[in-house]
Amino acid sequence: MNKEKLEKLNKEMLACTKCALSNGCKQVVPGAGSANAQIMFIGEAPGKKEDELGAPFVGAAGKFLDEMLAIIKLKREDVYIANTVKCRPIENRDPSQEEKDICWPWLEKQIAIIQPKIIVTLGRHSMNLFLPELKISEAHGKAIKKDFPEIGEQTFFTLYHPAAALYNGGLRQTLIKDFKKIPKVLRETDKG
Repeated sequence: MNKEKLEKLNKEMLACTKCALSNGCKQVVPGAGSANAQIMFIGEAPGKKEDELGAPFVGAAGKFLDEMLAIIKLKREDVYIANTVKCRPIENRDPSQEEKDICWPWLEKQIAIIQPKIIVTLGRHSMNLFLPELKISEAHGKAIKKDFPEIGEQTFFTLYHPAAALYNGGLRQTLIKDFKKIPKVLRETDKG
């Protein structure tokens, strides 16, 4: 049932032209993974490779994400991966607040259909969409519960973006260490 709802939503997203990003990208990148995922990863925006292939996290940062998933014995098919915006910003610039606001209903619907037990934010743009008061340097590796009128109470687990570890080698071990906490956060969320 969730799979059909998500496929229908993805088709609607593929036709979206609500913001200027749709004019500059090759295609909309809705998201990918299990419609029944317990863990949902949310990044910032599609990059060049994602725009070409129509799937999230398929470039160098995606390969690193796959490596980290393997460390905790998961595959892409076990989780759901999406972004705050569904189209690539020109020249890989940061998405504007207006663009994130326009895309928010799509992300909100994805979360409502999947109903993940935890949402893992990848990078400050994703984290600040849900937890605008926090700084990633202080919040990374922590689970935070927050209630949203649109999506209910959610457990958020904040991580640095995998791309940050590619540009700053010092973050690599921090990101892996934080990533290894995900199974424990999931177990604690199960307890309730």
